[in-house]
Amino acid sequence: MIPPQEASARRREIEDKLKQEEETLSFIRDSLEKSDQLTKNMVSILSSFESRLMKLENSIIPVHKQTENLQRLQENVEKTLSCLDHVISYYHVASDTEKIIKEGPTGRLEEYLGSMAKIQKAVEYFQDNSPDSPELNKVKLLFERGKEALESEFRSLMTRHSKVVSPVLILDLVSGDDDLEAQEDVALEHLPESVLQDVIRISRWLVEYGRNQDFMNVYYQIRSSQLDRSIKGLKEHFHKSSSSSGVPYSPAIPNKRKDTPTKKPVKRPGTIRKAQNLLKQYSQHGLDGKKGGSNLIPLEGRDDMLDVETDAYIHCVSAFVKLAQSEYQLLADIIPEHHQKKTFDSLIQDALDGLMLEGENIVSAARKAIVRHDFSTVLTVFPILRHLKQTKPEFDQGTAASTKNKLPGLITSMETIGAKALEDFADNIKNDPDKEYNMPKDGTVHELTSNAILFLQQLLDFQETAGAMLASQETSSSATSYSSEFSKRLLSTYICKVLGNLQLNLLSKSKVYEDPALSAIFLHNNYNYILKSLEKSELIQLVAVTQKTAERSYREHIEQQIQTYQRSWLKVTDYIAEKNLPVFQPGVKLRDKERQVIKERFKGFNDGLEELCKIQKAWAIPDTEQRDRIRQAQKTIVKETYGAFLQKFGSVPFTKNPEKYIKYGVEQVGDMIDRLFDTSA
Repeated sequence: MIPPQEASARRREIEDKLKQEEETLSFIRDSLEKSDQLTKNMVSILSSFESRLMKLENSIIPVHKQTENLQRLQENVEKTLSCLDHVISYYHVASDTEKIIKEGPTGRLEEYLGSMAKIQKAVEYFQDNSPDSPELNKVKLLFERGKEALESEFRSLMTRHSKVVSPVLILDLVSGDDDLEAQEDVALEHLPESVLQDVIRISRWLVEYGRNQDFMNVYYQIRSSQLDRSIKGLKEHFHKSSSSSGVPYSPAIPNKRKDTPTKKPVKRPGTIRKAQNLLKQYSQHGLDGKKGGSNLIPLEGRDDMLDVETDAYIHCVSAFVKLAQSEYQLLADIIPEHHQKKTFDSLIQDALDGLMLEGENIVSAARKAIVRHDFSTVLTVFPILRHLKQTKPEFDQGTAASTKNKLPGLITSMETIGAKALEDFADNIKNDPDKEYNMPKDGTVHELTSNAILFLQQLLDFQETAGAMLASQETSSSATSYSSEFSKRLLSTYICKVLGNLQLNLLSKSKVYEDPALSAIFLHNNYNYILKSLEKSELIQLVAVTQKTAERSYREHIEQQIQTYQRSWLKVTDYIAEKNLPVFQPGVKLRDKERQVIKERFKGFNDGLEELCKIQKAWAIPDTEQRDRIRQAQKTIVKETYGAFLQKFGSVPFTKNPEKYIKYGVEQVGDMIDRLFDTSA
């Protein structure tokens, strides 16, 4: 049971808590009442604010709409005024630009093109909006006048600034092919940079706005004239240089010995158009003659004898290619791309036709030379043909089919005439008539031999060219796709044919001589000349392609002729040969018949020796080595025979006047033979 005190304390505690809760509840009630009052006040305020806003909105909206309408009206007015200004400006274009158009574009192209742009826009406006207005006609007329002025300015700029390229500059440009450094330094400036830019601007405007292509005709006519005049100037330069100094200006380029295909065009031809100047010299004395040089053919002197026409034509071809390439680069900047090929083709026609005509003239001249049997003239075709073939890939750049076909046509003509020249030359060697008055009286090298050898040696510089000529006439299947080896074999066969024809003709000619010994000396000299010529050049290697034994065969022929010549001395040595001498006993007195025989032997020997030495002294063996060899061999035979005879009968009393019969000592006989074949002694 809880004690009363605790119960009383507990009650008081509960009563205190209750009192606190009642106070809290009273506070909450007061707060709720205040909150309700505040809420009512706020709702009242908001309702009042909403009412006022509604009244304000109803007042503002009409004002806003009115203001918006006013702004729209203002914008419309401004746009209308701007359009009026724009339209009105078109009516002033003619008056604003007329002075500029009248004065022309010279010196102020940018300003002029700006004015033309304004006129163009005015024309477009009136065409779209007022096609019947007089203003349209006015601006149209002004536009046409301006276009004509631009066309005239284009022509004027091209005419005034297009200059002929000097011959020396062209030659430096051509020589740059073999010298990269020189090529970098040599550049053609057809038009000054500022002028070029103006020309390009006018060209683009005429194409885009002027709808005009006539300026392209103007362009190619002007540039075509300059190209043609540049090439003709180069040709005249060669003629003037050759007439004044004898040697035209030409870059220092070593002459190539072989006709090998290269990218670089050969600048100086390796042939002699007037080779007859040398032929006469070599026909006189062959090899190592007294009056001729000791060398077979002085190749180092060939450049001094280059034919001006050939050299000039080859340089003109190279010049055409270089200048045409340069023209194409210039044209590519000025002429629209889809018109470039046609314009370039027209531009080069005059110069190209001139080169083709000159080439045909060369073919025609070669054809006439063949009729005259002047084959040295025909040699001019070889370097030209080689050069045309080498430059053909560059020739074809940017040209139409009809233009591309011109060069192959000329090449075919040259190959045909060259092949005919080769065949006719071979036939001429075979059929050259035997003219007694034309035979060398001293038995030296015949002019026909030196002509033939010199002609063949010229072909060494043009092996592939000559081989291609021969192959072009072949109809066999192998010739349709011939290789350089096939071409080489054809040329080797041809050279062997010429040499064979020459040998047959020489045999025929040798019969003109009544003296078999002179005939043998003649054949010996010619065979020896041919062999030495083959050996001193590359002809022997070329011959060996199809004729391996040619060298040995010529040596055998030479030995045969030496033996034939030596038989001419038998009539001298037979007098004193031991087999023909009388037999007598030593110490026994000679009978009159025996003494007479010995006298006849001495006299026969003396007369025969004197006669042969007198005759053969006038004969010639130009080759020093061969001359000494033949003299020594004959001297040995005669001295031995005469020495034996003299030893046997020199002391025999066969006469009272021995000096009358024993006229020569053994050494004297040798000295006489040493003077054989020496026309200067």
